[in-house]
Amino acid sequence: MADIASGEKQDATADAQLAAIVDSSFDAIISKDLNSIIKSWNQAAERMFGYSAEEALGQSILMLIPDHLKNEETEIIAKVRRGERLASYETTRKRKDGTFIAVSLTVSPIRNASGEIVGASKIARDISASRENERRIKMLMREVNHRVKNQFAVILSMVRETSKRSQDPREFEEMIRARIMALSRSHDLLVTSNWAGASLFDLVQEHLKPFGREEQILLSGPLLTLQSNAVQNLGMAFHELGTNSSKYGALASDSGRVEVTWSMSDDALAEREFQLVWEERSPPYSGGDERDDTTRKGFGTVVLQRVAPQSLGGSAVIERSPGYFRWVLNAPLASIIVPQHPMEDAGQTIGLGI
Repeated sequence: MADIASGEKQDATADAQLAAIVDSSFDAIISKDLNSIIKSWNQAAERMFGYSAEEALGQSILMLIPDHLKNEETEIIAKVRRGERLASYETTRKRKDGTFIAVSLTVSPIRNASGEIVGASKIARDISASRENERRIKMLMREVNHRVKNQFAVILSMVRETSKRSQDPREFEEMIRARIMALSRSHDLLVTSNWAGASLFDLVQEHLKPFGREEQILLSGPLLTLQSNAVQNLGMAFHELGTNSSKYGALASDSGRVEVTWSMSDDALAEREFQLVWEERSPPYSGGDERDDTTRKGFGTVVLQRVAPQSLGGSAVIERSPGYFRWVLNAPLASIIVPQHPMEDAGQTIGLGI
């Protein structure tokens, strides 16, 4: 008798442990008979499907299955009767509130003490998050593919235009390397923000950093987050401006000065406009500055007058005179900043030397 009592006590302990494991599981664990009537329902099932145990017990499992998938249950019961275990498969189930949830199901036969199949146990795992992650990854891959193709097109254009204006292979190599590295700097800013955009201040700073002379550069304007297209095209413009300035302009001498300012129009009745001004003053340079070449436009001039403004739906003007250079870009604000980005007060500006 003592052995029987001990055995019964061990069985009761094992049952209690099993019940605790089932009840604390993060996965919905449900048992049903061969007529698809729910016999057990753990807390995870309550959270996942919205029905309390009192509401679910004694009800048909069909209440969780969308109408167009009802035939799944017929197939499941048929396999269970044959003693087959259904490996995990993904499907859709319905919550109490009528919303659908993506789940991964595993179904196994339940046998009684004599080995007879009397029902099935079902483990359901919520895979909504993983499905959403898969969707986002696919969307990101499509976006990456689009951006890579766009970058290739930009690089091919750079190669073509740079080759037209290079005097020898070494000059071509140096110029094309610098321009591709400039694209890379813009790309790095976008990657850091998960392609959410980049600060205009950070973009200017990043592209002018290689030229040094931080104390001669002043940046001033409201805090703005640029769209990826604006990041790429303004980045190209800043690289060309910085390169030319370091060779022939303000950044080629200790006494030169560069001011980069940007602003937004306040006219609520019209489309808001963005304006960016690059202005530099320096002692007149006696070398062959491409800015004074009226017969042949360099690649930098093409970027400033055509590529950057047209890509942003705007226009640009260049003013040149000995010791002075000014580039003014005007474009719709909507093509510059991240859509629906909450902007700080337009009156709040950054005025810093790099």
